[in-house]
Formats: sequence, C-alpha cells, structure tokens
Amino acid sequence: MPTFFIGSKMKVERSDIMIEYLGVILIYFTLIYLLGLKLKNNGIVDIFWGLGFIVTTSWLILMHGINNIAVNFIYPIILIWGLRLSIRIYLRNRNKPEDFRYANWREEWGIYVNLRSFFQIYMLQGFVMFILMIPIYFIVVSKSTVNISIMLLGLAVWLLGFDFEVIGDYQLDYFKRDKNNKGKIMDYGLWKYTRHPNYFGEATMWWGIFIISYAATENVYGIISPMLITYLLLYVSGVPMLEKRYEGNKEFEEYKKHTNKFIPWFRKK
Repeated sequence: MPTFFIGSKMKVERSDIMIEYLGVILIYFTLIYLLGLKLKNNGIVDIFWGLGFIVTTSWLILMHGINNIAVNFIYPIILIWGLRLSIRIYLRNRNKPEDFRYANWREEWGIYVNLRSFFQIYMLQGFVMFILMIPIYFIVVSKSTVNISIMLLGLAVWLLGFDFEVIGDYQLDYFKRDKNNKGKIMDYGLWKYTRHPNYFGEATMWWGIFIISYAATENVYGIISPMLITYLLLYVSGVPMLEKRYEGNKEFEEYKKHTNKFIPWFRKK
C-alpha cells in the first residue's frame, strides 16, 4: 500500500495510480473487443459496462487498500449497481441479434468496422468509464477524515437514483410483458412524472457518488463525472436516441406534452 506525503511526491504517486487504473480499463475493453470480434456482436460491450466498474474499483482497493470509511460504502453500491445492470442487459439481450445501434454502425462502417469499433465503441466507452471513475478513485486513495453528514447525504442521493432506475426498469418490463401493450407508450408509475425515470436515476446515482467523494476528500474535481453522464444521457446516447425511435408516434407526441423529459414533476394539463 503506497504512502502519500504532502507535496509533489503525493501528486506524482496519485498520478501513477490514475495511470494504472486507466491501463486496467484499456486492457479490460480490449479483451471485450476481442470477444466481440469472435462473436461478431459489439452489443456485448453493454453487458460488460457495469462489470467494468466493479473490476476497476476492486483493483484499486486490492492494490491500495481501504484508507477511509467511505470505501466501505462506495464498494458495495458499485457492486450492487454494476451486477444488477450487467445481469439485466444480459437477460434482455441473450439469444437476440446484435442491438440495432451496433448493427447499423456495422453496416455504415463496412470494411472498416473492426477498426472503427475498437476506437469508437470500446475505447470510447473505456474513456468515458475513466472519467466516471474519477470520484471513486478520489475516495479510494484519500486518507482524509470523512465528513459523515455529507457522506450520508450522498448515500441518500444515490439511493434515490437507484430506486428510480430499478423501479422504472421493473415497471417498463412489466408493461412490455403484456402483449396488449405492444406499440403503446408507458405512461404510468414513475413514467407518469418523467419520460425517462431510469436515465434520471442513473444520473442521480453519479451525483450521489460525487457527494460521497467530496465528503471523503473535499475535492470538487470529481464533479466532472456526474456532469459528463448527465450530459451524455440528456444530449447524446440516452434520451435523444430513444426519443428519435418514437418520433412521429401520435401517442408519444401526446405523452411529451404532459410529461417532463428528464427531471420528475407532476403531469402538465
């Protein structure tokens, strides 16, 4: 376990740790890329997304120990979230063809699909994971005294987000199991208050992790993590892609008029 000293040596050692965990992420996604090549299915990257955080966090703790009480809280929540997400995606995608997003890119990229997949799917997701992991990294390497009140606030925010994601997913799955709902829009439960309760929950969890990180370190730089995931979900890969699929659907257009896109709120009349 490394010893950190005040001054430049501490900065160098912490930089070395950051480079190490970046290396772990790159190796992890390279192995998944090779598996995707073998299976001819880049959609497997979604299954391994949650597990990647577990692998990286486990590696950080294994190599650098438990330096503060916040580690005892952050590891179980990463474990619970990561396992649930990966198992859910595996069960949803098993025995199905490649997800439509990756299938479309495979067709668009033609003979360059393998090269572009490596950088634009696997390495890009690895880079995003590296940024999202920053507050977790701060927690693991910190030897500061943890502000318990702020940490409990962070845990409460994370739990709120986790509840939105889990309950939202469950309600949607239950809705889809009913064959009478095929082609219909889910608009009750949490979906009555936000069009994307699972995405809202995902972003909220990362805000909770940042607050826990701040409680353990008083380092505000970890805020880049929840800011990035919130931006990606709202403007890049989450909400826009899903809503584009229902563009022009009369029921969905009516749903949009009455229900907030992201932050939960009462229905508009």
